[in-house]
Amino acid sequence: MTNAPNRYEKFVLPEGTKKIAYVKDTKVPNAARFIIEREDHTAGNLLRMELHRDPNVLFSGYRVPHPLEHKIWLQVQTNKNSSPIEAVDTAMTEILAEFNAMKTAFQEQVDKSEYY
Repeated sequence: MTNAPNRYEKFVLPEGTKKIAYVKDTKVPNAARFIIEREDHTAGNLLRMELHRDPNVLFSGYRVPHPLEHKIWLQVQTNKNSSPIEAVDTAMTEILAEFNAMKTAFQEQVDKSEYY
């Protein structure tokens, strides 16, 4: 018997828990924090880098509050031409498009392969 958390807690969302929570920043204009449950550095860094490509995003960063808490805090600040919600939505759409392009390219190479 150990005090280690169960491994499934890293990715299974508890019943009644929202995947993403939005917290508007009251001190900085056009800024917000997104608390994303059951994600880690992989998703955090991917979102942060995609947000950096958006010219309307002034700042994006993330952190994992504690190694035993399976969530990330994504902080986003935009200029007046966009909102943090629009920026994150656009970033997620772009990431999905990149994944689909990679999947298509991979499948084309597999189909050409004589080993498959």
